[in-house]
Amino acid sequence: MGRAFEYRKARKFKRWGNMARVFTRLGKEITMAAKAGGGDPDSNPRLRLLVQNARSENMPKENVERAIKRAFEKDTSDYKEIVYEGYAPHGIALVIETATDNHQRTVANIRSYFNKLGGNLGTQGMLDFLFDRKCSFKVAGKEGVDLEELELSLIDYGVEEVFEDEGDIMIYADFQSFGPVQKYLEDNGFEIKSFQFERIPNDTKEVTDEQREEVEKLIEKLEEDDDVTNVFHNMR
Repeated sequence: MGRAFEYRKARKFKRWGNMARVFTRLGKEITMAAKAGGGDPDSNPRLRLLVQNARSENMPKENVERAIKRAFEKDTSDYKEIVYEGYAPHGIALVIETATDNHQRTVANIRSYFNKLGGNLGTQGMLDFLFDRKCSFKVAGKEGVDLEELELSLIDYGVEEVFEDEGDIMIYADFQSFGPVQKYLEDNGFEIKSFQFERIPNDTKEVTDEQREEVEKLIEKLEEDDDVTNVFHNMR
């Protein structure tokens, strides 16, 4: 098992505290995808997968339809994806992904969380060397599929790791390989249950239990913000 497996096992994506925040995040992502590539999931691969993600999170169908429709309304908010980077207490690196229609509001909020909880907000790109950008797919287990053979078939598409997780198949690939991997899976009859874009630390830092509590306070505060979609860290 490689780095992606260990990362997933340790983290299990403690992303959201309640269903309302999940739906808010997904609604923004669906609106942005529809605006960029059209509102028909059949001809918009990114939107198609986001709709599947919404289903897996039990997001009501009317919420999904409303988010798609919002992309084409004249007075709709123009969301942009912005990444913020900084250090939490004890030198733990944080990368914060956001989807916002008001950059000034978002950066002011994020800076206040860092200031109040002992961190330092930095500049964009400063932590690129610490994290590798990956895409991941959770695929429904399929009878007769040999994981080693599947991994060999997917190597040419940029896949780096394939493993089983609670009956599903997890596939990790380079960020740039998202489109080709999605097409291969769909063309070969695999059911994609969800997908993520992730930042996996290439080096992690050990902390004490007390230090971990301080870092997690900042992470939890960031994740509570409606503009924040993901927070990644390099804490072991």
